[in-house]
Amino acid sequence: MATLALESVSPTRASFGVDPQASDGELILQVARGDADAFDELYRRFARPVLGLAQRLLGDHGRAEDAAQETFAAVWRSARSFRPDRGTGSAWLFTVARNSIIDRARQRLDVPIEPPTEEMAVEPGPAEEAEAGWVAWRVHAALERLPEREREVLELAYWRGLSQSEISEQLDVPLGTVKTRTRSALSRMAAMLEEVRG
Repeated sequence: MATLALESVSPTRASFGVDPQASDGELILQVARGDADAFDELYRRFARPVLGLAQRLLGDHGRAEDAAQETFAAVWRSARSFRPDRGTGSAWLFTVARNSIIDRARQRLDVPIEPPTEEMAVEPGPAEEAEAGWVAWRVHAALERLPEREREVLELAYWRGLSQSEISEQLDVPLGTVKTRTRSALSRMAAMLEEVRG
C-alpha cells in the first residue's frame, strides 16, 4: 500500500495528546482546535478506507491517492464545520472524502484534445474505402446466413429504425420473443464475423 504524502497539509501547531479511545467526532473537534496528534489519529484510522473508496470509485491508483490526500487536507482545513449533533465523525469524514473523490472524477484527464489541422484528410483514402467495403460485405454475408426470423428482426431494427416494441407490434409476436431473436441474431453474427476475421 502506497503511503499518502501529506507534508503540504501537516499541522504545525502544538500537539495536545490524544486518547486512543476517543471517538471520531471527538478527534475532529480536537483537529478543529489545531491538535496535530488528533489529526494523525484520524489519518491512521481512515487513510486506508478513504484510499480504498477512492480506488473503487475512480479506478485509478494515482488519482485515488490524490483524492485521499485532498480529503485529509480538507479535514484539516474544515474540521470547524463538523457538528456532532448532525451526525457521527466518520459520516462527516466520508462525506468530505466523497466530495474530494467527486471533484477528482470531474477533473479532465491530462491529455488535451487538439483541434484537427488542415493537413488531416477529411475524405477516406482508398485503403479506408476498401476496408469499409470489406466490412460491409462481411456483415451482409453474415446477415444472409441467419435464420429468417432472426434476420427479419435485425433488418427492421437497423434498416427501418424500429424499436423492439414496434417490431413486436409489426410482427405480432411478444416483446420477449423479439428480444430473444435479436440477442440470438447478434450473437450468431458476431461468431460468423469472428470466423472470417480469424
